[in-house]
Amino acid sequence: MPSTKEIKNRIKSVQDTQKITGAMHLIAATKLQRAKAEFDKTRPYFDAVKGEIKRIFRTDEDIDSRYFYPVTGEHDFEGAYGYLVITADKGLAGAYNLNVIKQALAMMSAHDNNKLYVVGEYGRQYFATHKIPIEKSFLYTAQNPTMHRAREMSSILVDAFNKGELKKIFVIYTDFHSGLNDEACTTRLLPFHRANFTTPAQEKSIDVPFEFEPSMEQVLDNIIPSYITGFIYSALVSGFCSEQSARMTAMDSANTNAEKLLDGLGRQYNHIRQSDITREITEIASGSRSLKRNAEKHRKE
Repeated sequence: MPSTKEIKNRIKSVQDTQKITGAMHLIAATKLQRAKAEFDKTRPYFDAVKGEIKRIFRTDEDIDSRYFYPVTGEHDFEGAYGYLVITADKGLAGAYNLNVIKQALAMMSAHDNNKLYVVGEYGRQYFATHKIPIEKSFLYTAQNPTMHRAREMSSILVDAFNKGELKKIFVIYTDFHSGLNDEACTTRLLPFHRANFTTPAQEKSIDVPFEFEPSMEQVLDNIIPSYITGFIYSALVSGFCSEQSARMTAMDSANTNAEKLLDGLGRQYNHIRQSDITREITEIASGSRSLKRNAEKHRKE
């Protein structure tokens, strides 16, 4: 049985760990709020970009663009598929990273020719350890999603798509909802399906025709890269928010477990302390009785 000193040392160790997990919870909450605020500032611009793409399709549903599936509905293409996998830089976030990686491995197993693009140190280390080749590792910290970094990623991926090096591009990340039901998801980035930008029938009529210079196709081709940048940025922020939410949940769970552990250690400490007190009282009482018997023995003599 451990001594009271050993239990007190363990209680102090758990309390010190609890202070760390509490601090990490507060830091994650602050980062989450800041990231959401930054994303909300940029959302109106990309909503407007999507609105302009819809306007083009309201004008001509059959417009031809290399960024969209053909009007014929052909979906299968021969060639490499690209996967942008967004993970965190570190663990301590529950199953956040593993869920994204499992989703990526499942997608890659369905196609033979794959090219992997990775964000986040955790993902880089995982794929390197398992000897899965990485086409491009974006050496940015996942802790600081910015529009500039999203634009660089978009430029590399779109350029590979335009050159025919990639026939399809997917983004694998964690979609942030409320922190309660966040889940890893896969979104096809390119080519787009026309249904993504079509509007209900009652909204399709245009009273005054729009004019596009130099042409409708070139306007669409110029808008799409900006839209892709916005989507990648939203995926980076969504993944970052989900990471912080998962870390908050993990730290909450750690704090709850620490409270239970401290409660158990406290009871154990009190039990041992009470046993020690009882033993000391017993020893004192035994000694007292022994002295009393010796005194009586001396008086009789």
